[in-house]
Amino acid sequence: MLSYPAAIPLSNHTLTRLAELIRARHAERRCRWRRLDASRQALLVLAHLRNGDTYARLAAGFAIGTSTAWRYVREAADLLALLADDVHAAVLRAVRLAYAILDGTLIPIDALTAAGVKTFADRGYQGAGGSIRTPFKGHRLRPPLSRHQRSVNRAHARIRACGERAVATLKTWKILARLRCCPHRATTIVQAILVLQLIEEDRYSG
Repeated sequence: MLSYPAAIPLSNHTLTRLAELIRARHAERRCRWRRLDASRQALLVLAHLRNGDTYARLAAGFAIGTSTAWRYVREAADLLALLADDVHAAVLRAVRLAYAILDGTLIPIDALTAAGVKTFADRGYQGAGGSIRTPFKGHRLRPPLSRHQRSVNRAHARIRACGERAVATLKTWKILARLRCCPHRATTIVQAILVLQLIEEDRYSG
């Protein structure tokens, strides 16, 4: 088996902070000896989430079993997800803002509309109603969009650009490009990545 060093495009600060969180959890649970210490486990987790390395590759690179690599990633992801806002906490934060930007097809919108948060979404949410705002949509059997409608669409696109950049940032975590799990587990992974991204940007206050 050949092995080689690989770079992870993250700062040492993120590695150190994640290792601290893992070490604290081990101390809290009084974990016994483990194949990898907290720093090596943190490195393994970041290689999986950021680079998309498979469990088999991680197992070979860290000289552990595949099931152990899976367990280490799951343990750290669960730990990080506990530190992230859930949907209800996010809505409470959004209520204090002028508006929110919604992207994706699996995100619940009932909470946003119930709270009356003005939300800008793409055409996929057309017909959602409530406080959801979508651009005008042309149709070959209808008259072309008016100048006013095109102007509204341009303004809508400028507002949503911030959301598009946020999604692009999340997609730098390669695991999201090949995620194959149930929606519940996907939520945990995205929450874990969000916390790590905030740590990387030095914006996490936890």
